[in-house]
Amino acid sequence: PSAIRYPRGTGVGVDLPSIDETIEIGKGRIIQNGTQVCILNLGTRLEECKLAAEELKTKGISATIVDSRFVKPLDEKLILSCAKEHEVMITVEEGSIGGFGSHVTKLISDRGFFDKGLKFRSMILPDKFLDQDTPDNMYKSAGLDCDSIVEKVESVLNSNVVIAKNKSLS
Repeated sequence: PSAIRYPRGTGVGVDLPSIDETIEIGKGRIIQNGTQVCILNLGTRLEECKLAAEELKTKGISATIVDSRFVKPLDEKLILSCAKEHEVMITVEEGSIGGFGSHVTKLISDRGFFDKGLKFRSMILPDKFLDQDTPDNMYKSAGLDCDSIVEKVESVLNSNVVIAKNKSLS
């Protein structure tokens, strides 16, 4: 038997677009401009990204927020522009490995941004069963709430990954 899952809780109120407004397929939109960190959101975590950006601002960290809207086709022009202009890029999605973050990783890897030092992380749902709870508690448990986004950004900004050479791999 098939089941339809309806979201629980109340939605964040937004003005509905006019009937004349069209969304171009494959095009994201910048919600907020910043200089240091770019948060690419896909889906319902956008409000948490906005809250995280406000918290980061109080810590002196300037964040761009992008409402990516599409996985296929990716807005390559927008993503590559953000990769070029920021030190850190984070993707946030209610998906699993192999989703939006993986597509962004492939794009920026193929274009050599990791070679130039771009710090990148993808925030996705964990590969584990989450116990039933309030939506806020489930997002916290999944690591997709405002505090988790802030912690991820701070940890990436402070990371100094050193790759040890393993002679057996030569």
